[in-house]
Amino acid sequence: MRSFRLTEQEMNDLADKYPTPFLVASLDKIEENYDFLQRNLPRVHVFYAMKSNPAEPVVQKMASLGACFDVASAGEMECLHKMGIDGSRMIYANPVKTQQGLQLAARYGVNRFTFDDVSEIDKMAAAVPGADVLVRIRVVNEKALVNLNAKFGVDPSEALSLLQQAEKAGLHAKGICFHVGSQSLAAEAYEEALLVCRRLFDEAEALGMPLTMLDIGGGFPIPSADGLPVDVAGMMQAIGRQLDRLFPETEIWAEPGRFMCGTAVNLVTSVIGTKHRAGQTWYVLDEGLYGTFSGVIFDHWTFELESFKHGKKRSATFVGPSCDSIDFVRRDVMMPELQLGDRLLVPNCGAYTSASATTFNGFAMAPFLIWEEEKPTQQHVYKVASAVS
Repeated sequence: MRSFRLTEQEMNDLADKYPTPFLVASLDKIEENYDFLQRNLPRVHVFYAMKSNPAEPVVQKMASLGACFDVASAGEMECLHKMGIDGSRMIYANPVKTQQGLQLAARYGVNRFTFDDVSEIDKMAAAVPGADVLVRIRVVNEKALVNLNAKFGVDPSEALSLLQQAEKAGLHAKGICFHVGSQSLAAEAYEEALLVCRRLFDEAEALGMPLTMLDIGGGFPIPSADGLPVDVAGMMQAIGRQLDRLFPETEIWAEPGRFMCGTAVNLVTSVIGTKHRAGQTWYVLDEGLYGTFSGVIFDHWTFELESFKHGKKRSATFVGPSCDSIDFVRRDVMMPELQLGDRLLVPNCGAYTSASATTFNGFAMAPFLIWEEEKPTQQHVYKVASAVS
């Protein structure tokens, strides 16, 4: 799987125009990722997970490609509404919904919901009577970077009872959803979850409650600093075969986020200070854990740090610019000797990075450049969209 990656010359040309740190996104790469998923999972309807990267150019690109959207809050619905994206293209996929979120869903025509507890049923039925609902089940996957099933999903044995109660409350029980976890490295987790879902579909049919929709979540992986130890096309095709075998007539959804935008963004950051601790060199960068590197904490991500310098490599530690002692980007990285002002390229940082960045200590969030507008002569900078929870 190929990632968008600036050359040394391209990085330096941009850094001569814009002060670091800054992010560079390729909308062509996002389209390439979308097409890749559609080729390898042709039956899947894409609901882009906004939480991964809500920057307006990214969202508008996904919308232009025909994607729908997985939203988790009133703020995300509001962002989409302001961009002219209709509520019929959204699914309110947070299993626990706020009153504000439900009110906006009713106002904007969002009519699809997921849930995993009986306490949500009356809330949904009161706010959006007759809405379509999918129950989220818990699945097991030890080969995912982020385990989403520790917090979300009902035991499969309770799923149909919840759907029946939803029907009695005036909602429309439409299907099952699951999420195997973020950055999943095995098709087996999806295949096993699909077997569970097939059994639930059959049991629902026997109860006189036929289900027509299946949401397989996200979790498709991208390269990290350690590479990508799985054939993503082969992984998707294996999932597709299982879908065709078990659900030939069912409408299939997925909620990719990282896969769509993760490989489409580069960070350019500079060395602004050096320290020497216990015989090792530390480099202070102008971007840290409270900025784009927030993914170290919130996404358990290991970022690749690329220097275009040559020379003998030594173990070094990289820290951010804030006055917080936890602001470590990476430890023990083999790197040539760097000087103040040297620039680093950080690829594959389009997901769960700027989305969770802050302005802690007064450091501004890294601006967002669009590569296709920078390549020729245009020089437009976009601010990262921020959702109001």
